[in-house]
Amino acid sequence: MDILYLLIPLSAVLVLAIIGVFGWALHNDQFDDLDDEGKRILEGDAATVDTDQSVAAGVPEQSPKT
Repeated sequence: MDILYLLIPLSAVLVLAIIGVFGWALHNDQFDDLDDEGKRILEGDAATVDTDQSVAAGVPEQSPKT
């Protein structure tokens, strides 16, 4: 029963911390445009990935011999 004297205030502090982080995220516009961000992730720019990979595909790298 004595543990409740610790757990109840600790849970109240945790709830206040969660509310604080959520309020900070709202204040800093973290949830402004969720639809466009989801589309941006799905549409991805494959051309830049392919050019990066084609440069590395030319000659395989070898580790220096010691």
